[in-house]
Amino acid sequence: MRRSFLGLGLILLTAGPVAGGKPGTDRGFSVEILVDGRPAPQYPARGASYVEALKGKEYEIRLRNPLPVRVAVALSVDGLNTIDARHTTAATARKWVIGPYETITISGWQTSLDHARRFYFTSEERSYARWLGKTEDLGIISAVFFRERVARPVPLTAPYGEPRLEDSGGAAGAPAPQARADRPAGAEGQVKALGVGAEDYAATGIGRTTDHAVRQIHMDLEDTPASSIDIRYEYRPQLVRLGLLPRPGADPDPLARREKSRGFESGFCPEPKKW
Repeated sequence: MRRSFLGLGLILLTAGPVAGGKPGTDRGFSVEILVDGRPAPQYPARGASYVEALKGKEYEIRLRNPLPVRVAVALSVDGLNTIDARHTTAATARKWVIGPYETITISGWQTSLDHARRFYFTSEERSYARWLGKTEDLGIISAVFFRERVARPVPLTAPYGEPRLEDSGGAAGAPAPQARADRPAGAEGQVKALGVGAEDYAATGIGRTTDHAVRQIHMDLEDTPASSIDIRYEYRPQLVRLGLLPRPGADPDPLARREKSRGFESGFCPEPKKW
C-alpha cells in the first residue's frame, strides 16, 4: 500500500505569497481537487483559482512536486492545517513531504499515525471548522511548498516517474483531535441533502475514517517558499454571483457577443430556404 508521510520543517520565517501562473499551478507545482477521482475544473479569478463545491461529495487534494529535491508542503483547508487542525503561519506549520518529481494525494484530516477522516463539502454550520470554533477562513484550500535545503547542487535531468511515496518521510507531533460524538456526520449522511440555496456557503466537513498510515521525520528547509497556491471553493450559486459561471437560463450579454464578431471566415454564402 502506498504511504503518504508528514513532514516538519525547522523554519522560523513566515512564508509569503508567490505569484501564480495557470489555474492551480505555479512554477511547475500544482494543486488539484479531485472529486470521484477526477480533477475538478478550475476557474481563475481574483488572484486564485475557484472550483465548484458539490454538497455532500467527498474530495481529495493532489499535490505535485516538479523539483529534483524533496519539498515539504504546508496544506490547510478552511484555514486549518490538515495534519493537526491548527491555524499557524505556513513556515511554522507541520508539513507533508513529497519526494523528487513525486505526486501525493491527501484525502482527509490526519487524526493519527494510521488514520484520516475524509474531506467532504458541506455547509458552514456542519463544517469541521465550525465544530472547532475557527470559522474565519472558510472556503479556501492553501498549499505552500518549501524546498529541502541541500548542501550541493542536484542535477536537473532526473526523469519524472510514478510517485514512490515510500521514499519520502515526515515529522508530526501530537495527532489531530480525535472524533467526538457530537461531530458532524460523515459524508454518507450528507449525500442526500444536496439542495443548495443562494445563501448557502460551502465548507469542509470531517467525514468517514479511512486508512492513511504515515511516519515522522525532520527536515531542514529553505527559508523562502518555492511556491504558494490558493484554491477557493464555492457552491454553484456563488460562482454564478462571482461571474465565473453563466446565470442559468440567462441570454449571453449582447455586447460581449458583438465584441467577438469577426469580418471573415472561409467558405461561400449559404442559400436561404424558401419561405
